[in-house]
Amino acid sequence: MKAIRIHAYGDVDTLCYEEAPMPEPGPADIRIRVHAAAVNPVDWKIRAGYLAALIPYKMPLTLGWDVSGVVDKIGSEVTHLAVGDAVYCRPDIARDGSYAEYMVVRASEVAPKPETLSHNEAAAVPLAGLTAWQALFQHAQLKKGERVLIHAGAGGVGSFAIQFAKSAGTHVIATASSGNAALVRDLGADEFVDYRAQRFEEVLDKVDVILDTIGGDTQARSIPLLNSGGRMFSVVATPDAAALAAVGATGGHFMVQPSSENLVRISRLIDNGTVRVVIDSVFPLSEARAAHTKSQTGRAKGKIVLEVVPA
Repeated sequence: MKAIRIHAYGDVDTLCYEEAPMPEPGPADIRIRVHAAAVNPVDWKIRAGYLAALIPYKMPLTLGWDVSGVVDKIGSEVTHLAVGDAVYCRPDIARDGSYAEYMVVRASEVAPKPETLSHNEAAAVPLAGLTAWQALFQHAQLKKGERVLIHAGAGGVGSFAIQFAKSAGTHVIATASSGNAALVRDLGADEFVDYRAQRFEEVLDKVDVILDTIGGDTQARSIPLLNSGGRMFSVVATPDAAALAAVGATGGHFMVQPSSENLVRISRLIDNGTVRVVIDSVFPLSEARAAHTKSQTGRAKGKIVLEVVPA
């Protein structure tokens, strides 16, 4: 089968489009005929070696941890899935990924693909969608009527977070560049701040929850906006505990986890029209280098997708 693999950490030139062995599922696994994969910042961070100390990857490594496809083979212990089922998931990031014609995942990690989405669209959902869902509802415990600030609202995580938060009956504020104002408002943002033209901390009232996808100075400037009892969760870096305590808030850093249960709930919101998927661009699998280059600009509107089986 064809796959995009790396044999050593490095820049985009380490991405090799090559023949790779066909993976075989274990007893609790399934094999997916991959139709589409999505590109996420974590992909090129792993490629560059940023997570090497955290996860001891074996080379060569197939990248990509967003997938939509069709069940091709099932393990002996799998009873709730069948060959031919259309599924999607964010699989275990410690295993080989989805930049391939076939991949093996744990059967417990997958959910039925949303019926209203193509495979390209479905592949854009799991990692970003689960990140937004878990940040808002599992970690921050977002409640109806609260005010939530979502940074980078036009990005993959931000675009889902705006829609999830709005569907939960909250007041949604999003930061983005001026060129993305119409998009984030269309997704449901009640307030928009152009982070290039305004200092958000000078124009916004207090909020109850902040989803930080940027870190650094943006994270530090955000903390004073939290109400007493407020919560900040970041996918980038742990917020300063003393700064949070000074305003009576709490928070932390988290890494998204696979969850078929969460994906089923997200699928319902997609299939009933509450949530839509924003696709920035689609590349064939063989052009993963171009997809990574675009992702690294940080300017994608929504998700970047690798099409493995042409629609």
